[in-house]
Amino acid sequence: MKTLCILGGGNLGQSIAKGLALSQNKNFGKIILTRRRTHLIESLKSDLIEISSNNVEAVKKSNVIILAVKPHQVQDILDEISAVIKPDQILISVVTGVEISDIKKIIRAQIYRAMPNTAIAIQESMTCISGQGSLDQDKEVLELFEPLGKCIQINEELMGAATVLGACGIAFALRFLRAATQGGIEIGFSSETSQFIASQTLKGAAKLILENNSHPEQEIDKVTTPMGVTISGLNEMEHQGFSSSLIKGLLTSYHKIKK
Repeated sequence: MKTLCILGGGNLGQSIAKGLALSQNKNFGKIILTRRRTHLIESLKSDLIEISSNNVEAVKKSNVIILAVKPHQVQDILDEISAVIKPDQILISVVTGVEISDIKKIIRAQIYRAMPNTAIAIQESMTCISGQGSLDQDKEVLELFEPLGKCIQINEELMGAATVLGACGIAFALRFLRAATQGGIEIGFSSETSQFIASQTLKGAAKLILENNSHPEQEIDKVTTPMGVTISGLNEMEHQGFSSSLIKGLLTSYHKIKK
């Protein structure tokens, strides 16, 4: 049984640990989650998840390393582990804006980049992966993320775009959900009922696209009737800039990554 360590027990690192624990991945017998202030992740400690503040020891014990720290911490962490990491180990970076070539300047492991989102905690992430090692290493990385939602391989130059659409996209979708909930309250529902209806509706809309492999406009056409209430609402949202503001938000996030 292999050991996997996650360097960085922030929100994403914790979400990955939770998802891996739920998936019961038979390739890994132990997950080591590190954070300087271990009391903040103590609640995750279990038979499968070990808590540690020692990055070097965690790397020494592991076959696969997930780097899940903030971008400004990457240099220090890589310098810290560079003396102990081995060429046959796999390092998967989930850090925004840090390229494979940057990491390879410091350490000699096989490097991949992955961009999951926080829904990985409930095995519903959209994870984009880039990097190329041996066939066995590629397979191991894919098998790590496949039970945690959906995953695809992309070229590294698209990783910034994947971050905005897939990772930031969680927040964008939730902001829509919050707005829909608030609208539901204004037309008569309690906050709890409104949120429940809006959440299930959003879930159903996404499943229609994923399971029918259809275009959103095809599904919209099934709901809009001539002179109906749906098209009136949609047109008013467009008059107020709904689609354009969302696209502008995506582009603003993307340009910030590029800077």
